[in-house]
Amino acid sequence: QVQLVESGGGLVQPGGSLRLSCAASGSIFSINAMGWYRQAPGKQRELVAAITSGGSTNYADSVKGRFTISRDNAKNTVYLQMNSLKPEDTAVYYCNANLEELDYGLGHPIPGTYEYWGQGTQVTVSS
Repeated sequence: QVQLVESGGGLVQPGGSLRLSCAASGSIFSINAMGWYRQAPGKQRELVAAITSGGSTNYADSVKGRFTISRDNAKNTVYLQMNSLKPEDTAVYYCNANLEELDYGLGHPIPGTYEYWGQGTQVTVSS
């Protein structure tokens, strides 16, 4: 089993900054891509930013130039630095990981890749 634990959300004024963190733990063999999604009230969940194990990144047009995604592979942790926050950035932010799981008993990965989600962290941008 794998767990993703997010932290760093909160209330911030427009123009402010926040840094989200997401740590993955459990029966992990390797992590392929990690990313951040968000869901505002009444809207569908959308991709904010993603990063591969090699460091390639992808951003939603609405956050380019303001948000930066990074990861620490040794710690199985992904970060989202959010600057110049706007009220429209208000949403619940979810961490996502696409990974291979380890079978501890056999000592090798379980066939296939699996997706896991964090519990979500609220980001509110308001004056």
